[in-house]
Amino acid sequence: MLDMRPDCERCGVDLPADEGGAFICSLECTFCADCVDALDETCPNCGGELLDRPARIGKALKSHPAAAERRFRG
Repeated sequence: MLDMRPDCERCGVDLPADEGGAFICSLECTFCADCVDALDETCPNCGGELLDRPARIGKALKSHPAAAERRFRG
């Protein structure tokens, strides 16, 4: 199951689990759309491809809440 990290690792913008606009690589590094454009859709941590993260909504989100630990180190 995806970790659903709450923020962009590069700029710190909030990325709610129940909304679009987040991108992840196969290791679940998480970035916002603006940062993904700047990174040319390549993860700076592992070199993997950054793809749209699916949203988690409704009962799924309630049963499996998003992660709370923020990754932005600013």
